[in-house]
Amino acid sequence: MMRWVLVIFISLTAACADFDLLTNYIESNNALRVETSSGVVGGQVSALVNNVVTWEDIPFAQPPTGDLRWRSPRPFDAPNRIIQPRQDTSCVQKASDFAGAPGEGIVGTEDCLYLDIKAPKDYLTTQYPVMFWIHGGGNTSGLKDYYDYSKLADTQKVVVVTTNYRLGALGWFAHPAIQGGQTGLDKAANFGTLDIIESLKWVRNNISQFGGDPSNVTIFGESAGAHNVFALMASPLAEGLFHKAISQSGYTTSDSLEDGYNKDGNNPLIDRGSWQIITALKGAGLIGDEAESLRADLKQLDARALVGFYDKKEGLGTIPLTMRDGIVIPASGLIGALGDEEYAKNIPVMAGATKDEVALWHGLHRYFMDTNYRFTKLLPPIITVKNQALFDLWVRIRSHAWKLRGVDQPLQALEEAGYSDLYAYRFDWDHQKSSIFADFPNILGAAHGTDIAFVTGDYKYGPIASYMYPEGSEREQMERTMMNAWGSFARNGDPDVVLPLTWTRFTTQNPAYLHLDKDELLKMDTELYSLQSLLDSISIDTIPSDLEKCLIVWESLVNVGDPDIVAFNQWNESACRDIDIRRKQQDINEALRVEFGSISVM
Repeated sequence: MMRWVLVIFISLTAACADFDLLTNYIESNNALRVETSSGVVGGQVSALVNNVVTWEDIPFAQPPTGDLRWRSPRPFDAPNRIIQPRQDTSCVQKASDFAGAPGEGIVGTEDCLYLDIKAPKDYLTTQYPVMFWIHGGGNTSGLKDYYDYSKLADTQKVVVVTTNYRLGALGWFAHPAIQGGQTGLDKAANFGTLDIIESLKWVRNNISQFGGDPSNVTIFGESAGAHNVFALMASPLAEGLFHKAISQSGYTTSDSLEDGYNKDGNNPLIDRGSWQIITALKGAGLIGDEAESLRADLKQLDARALVGFYDKKEGLGTIPLTMRDGIVIPASGLIGALGDEEYAKNIPVMAGATKDEVALWHGLHRYFMDTNYRFTKLLPPIITVKNQALFDLWVRIRSHAWKLRGVDQPLQALEEAGYSDLYAYRFDWDHQKSSIFADFPNILGAAHGTDIAFVTGDYKYGPIASYMYPEGSEREQMERTMMNAWGSFARNGDPDVVLPLTWTRFTTQNPAYLHLDKDELLKMDTELYSLQSLLDSISIDTIPSDLEKCLIVWESLVNVGDPDIVAFNQWNESACRDIDIRRKQQDINEALRVEFGSISVM
């Protein structure tokens, strides 16, 4: 009896202590504290902008660990909990300073389903539009707080939410051992997408406490984040959770469940399907051979070890990510669902790409670049273009194809589904400065991801940010233009209210787009090329070799959207049909590795 009395006494004492702690916390942070369904969170004035309050590391779902791995996110309901800042909330991924996850090898934690909020200081008295940022990183890297959105929140008077979501194989996974042993939403394969949806649900239920208007939410993202914007627009599970959408350099690739599994390597374009990885895990003795225990083995496997196996397995194929599971994403895939009235949200949509998208990758690839240690190997090498005309052709064709497949095609599909408020742009700003080591305007220009800084006012681009975004009036102009356009769109669905010109709506008959650049170069234009006519122009070009022509066409048709192998085989009277493109790519990369040790100049 005394034992139970003691237990009760200890429990009551602990409860009282927690209550006292909560009371003290509320009293000491009363001015900036907010009560949410996830607990009480204290805010702090932004270090970047003193007119903005930041709340960090708010859990929106239970940690997806143990048996919750590869299940739909469970809501986090603990209103009396005290939310404390965390040391690390990045999801499991390969370490990368460029992606904001420093370290070595595989870093991060499965307990990563958190979000941050930034709001103007007068959030208690006003309801502002909400801008919900989805980070990029190929759905395999990145984190919510890499960019600081304080300046956007301040200048545009918006509440900005940034969120994490499960990445890589922990976020997107298809295998009979998982889906076959689960029911309902747990049978899905798009767990990362479900995380974003759960985060949006949390915003709908809680954002008014932070001065946000739950009836005016704009989702926006870049690269994989923009891809996820399209996924949310396609998903019937996201209905009513947002009211406008912005895609920055997005794409619409999606895989079938069969390709996600890829038993026996049946799809040669995928080299890291779950069958291939599990075969490798079995070979390493990390999981057993017994089919009956496979699900339990996979759930218990160390998360970093799992992701590490995906990273170690090299190849030119892809990791299956967004999948046509018929639950989160319709079986028709992203582009099919975007064009289907059944899934239409009928909201204003803005989509764009950068002028030199692929320069981010080609400008680092030894196929195009030479390096010279003119001074000492203690300093970075001087990087120069081997063949300027060839490099320019690759960048122009492939970047243009990105816009056609990642902007024009999705907007055309949306128009077919009944959308009317559609806006397209191309980000052209390339006013960088050169260094003694590289001519950045020539090599990178308006490369993939260079647009984000002008929406955030947080000028990051790895170690070369100071060259990519030199201070001055041209940077200030571009920042003002993009922040104002994005903010105007979030407020009322019209991005041109604050521009010195009319931003003509995009239609299939008039594929108009805005050249986003410094003030004197702002202008509307109309897309002249179709994807077919763009690729046909390669056949008569005298710069690339016949093999290079096939390589360019291949890259243009298998990336950004679903791989169009039929179109590749038919191009230029089937000139490339009998060429093993993947083998040629592997041979080129292997030769570079033998000569230089790496295919990258970095």
